[in-house]
Amino acid sequence: MKKYAVIISFLAAIPFAVMAYAPIKITWENLRDVTFKKKWNASENMFVLEPQFGAKVNALKGKEVALTGYMIPVDVDANYYVLSANPFASCFFCGQAGPESVVSVKFKKVTKRFNTDDRLTITGVFTLNTDDINELNYIIDKAEVEL
Repeated sequence: MKKYAVIISFLAAIPFAVMAYAPIKITWENLRDVTFKKKWNASENMFVLEPQFGAKVNALKGKEVALTGYMIPVDVDANYYVLSANPFASCFFCGQAGPESVVSVKFKKVTKRFNTDDRLTITGVFTLNTDDINELNYIIDKAEVEL
């Protein structure tokens, strides 16, 4: 009888163990917690907009996240993709879109090429960028496509 109690306890704990390792589901609304400040960049000899991340965004730094959006292949051969809140076909950076509406995706391993405007959920480690002006402000590192 003890043996069955142990097995039942183990099976009951499985959903909680899986939830502990599940990525945090974030939305594009979460990523709007950012403002920008002009800063002089001596190496580029110009002013750039430096992101000032809010508390909500900073709390996600280094965490495993899941974000759904539209894939934009920037350089397929270099494995460089961007996930966007808006489809490319609808002018992904027009209207209300801004730097907070796109995320750089750095795949762990790419097994296929993605098409423009494929709607996908990407999971990976959420990274904030304030230093590299040639990179987006938000990055999902070690990314995988959620099935």
